[in-house]
Amino acid sequence: MSTAILTGQPVPGSSIEGDLRELGFDVRLAADAADAERSLAQVPSGERVAVVDARFVGHPHTLRLGLTDPRFPLAAVPGAVTAKPDGRQALTRAMARQTSASGTGAAATLVDSLADRIVSALDADGTEVHRPELGSLVAAVPADPQARNEARQAVAAVDDEAIRLKSAVKARDGFFTTFCISPYSRYLARWCARRGLTPNQVTTASLLTALIAAACAATGTRVGFVAAGLLLLFSFVLDCTDGQLARYSLQYSTLGAWLDATFDRAKEYAYYAGLALGAARGGDDVWALALGAMVLQTCRHVVDFSFNEANHDADANTSPTAALSGKLDSVGWTVWVRRMIVLPIGERWAMIAVLTAVTTPRITLIVLLIGCAFAATYTTAGRVLRSLTRRTDRAATALADLADSGPLAEALTRVVRGLPGGTAPVLALIGGAAVTATAALTGFGGPWTLVAAAVYAVTSALAVARPLKGALDWLVPPFFRAAEYGTVLLLAAKADVNGALPAAFGLVAAVAYHHYDTVYRIRGGAGAPPDWLRRAVGGHEGRTLLVALLAALLTAAQFTVALTVVAVAVALLVLLESIRYWVSAHRAGSPAVHDEGETA
Repeated sequence: MSTAILTGQPVPGSSIEGDLRELGFDVRLAADAADAERSLAQVPSGERVAVVDARFVGHPHTLRLGLTDPRFPLAAVPGAVTAKPDGRQALTRAMARQTSASGTGAAATLVDSLADRIVSALDADGTEVHRPELGSLVAAVPADPQARNEARQAVAAVDDEAIRLKSAVKARDGFFTTFCISPYSRYLARWCARRGLTPNQVTTASLLTALIAAACAATGTRVGFVAAGLLLLFSFVLDCTDGQLARYSLQYSTLGAWLDATFDRAKEYAYYAGLALGAARGGDDVWALALGAMVLQTCRHVVDFSFNEANHDADANTSPTAALSGKLDSVGWTVWVRRMIVLPIGERWAMIAVLTAVTTPRITLIVLLIGCAFAATYTTAGRVLRSLTRRTDRAATALADLADSGPLAEALTRVVRGLPGGTAPVLALIGGAAVTATAALTGFGGPWTLVAAAVYAVTSALAVARPLKGALDWLVPPFFRAAEYGTVLLLAAKADVNGALPAAFGLVAAVAYHHYDTVYRIRGGAGAPPDWLRRAVGGHEGRTLLVALLAALLTAAQFTVALTVVAVAVALLVLLESIRYWVSAHRAGSPAVHDEGETA
């Protein structure tokens, strides 16, 4: 429920009251500041409230941007200010000061905009007030008939619906999405909005479409592969539409951001599994390629997450690489080339869909691995060259959360001291390389991988014994992910029995979900998942040691069963806790967010 207090004398011919009702506000009229203050006090504390000047002239979308965006406690445009429940106290204080300043008698009338004076008082208090970028949209409080006429002419000269459609599209997107999807998906978003559909419903439809695509790929027939490719593309259209619908109708939510981000990963990795199942029907075992693709893609994302979190509070980058990038941005075509070669989700899914339809799962996954490996090398090298500064305490905390160290590393850090600053990524790389190389070069069931996993546990504890504030310490979480996922993949491949690689795929998928969930909680300002969950699932070093121990003690067939049990246990723990947290956060009214996530 939302209430708008319309202040001042209504102007003949004004549409402001109707516009506010169209936006879902219950409109109350107030003749002066004292009347407005009394009306504000009568509005229930759990409602959004807006104070709007009755003389306001502007586009309906201006009011929508200024008064209905759920992400900000306080927001304003000229002539209007709004507060969510968590901003009501600041708004009430500011209005009380304006009432005192203008007098409390019934005869006191507004000589200028009360809403604008309230915003000035909020600014004077140091209270943050969101002011949306209006561009050519109009928002004004004309002082006389001539100014009102000019403002109305300015409103008539600008098509706010066209601006609303344009702003529904993500400002920075990939080439394929910008030129092949968004030109029509924005209209699909508007169609959904006019029929009362929510972004979460469209997100769910996209997931179901992708799962059907994966099922089609799993048939192993050419018709199934063609259908899978087409459905995957349609799933991506819906994936773009849900974000555009959120921006078009300003339906942002904590739950929606989580669903959008996690479903993207679920769709892609389920499709990899569908390709592997389809290939198996034709007698080709590509589970190792499917798992490798998931490992590589997840590690790419961890590089992105770690680098962005490490530089969250950093000043403008002054490295030569950043300067060169800025120069290249001035040459239009280089911008698109650099966006395409990193294989963002739009280009990646288009490539997968086409290759699925016209080639085989093996070729599709091999090309995907080659493309993602090149993209990972390109982006990681660029970020290493940009890493010049030390990190803040906030960045160090975020990196420690992304590291996902378990109880074994915690115990070791109590008895060992971290090595000098700057050595953390070296230790993580050495330990990770040792365990993965040993798993690759020794036979299944030998003790050496277990020894290497123990060494990895020690080096990973040393790596996080000091706060991760070094210039390259953001590489520590990606090195840990590559070591853990790679060890699971290699040991399952070495087992060389039916079911080992699918079981490993399930385990990596469950652990990857846990790591993605950690990222989205950090981005939402909630920090890492609870300590009990991190300890219960063992941390990266504990899981790596456990898998190595199972491989050393069990036969290949028993190892497959044990891997499946571990995968199910981890999946249940992380999924149940994740769902509990996000649903409760949504119900508790956590600040609405819209995570733009990976470039489409």
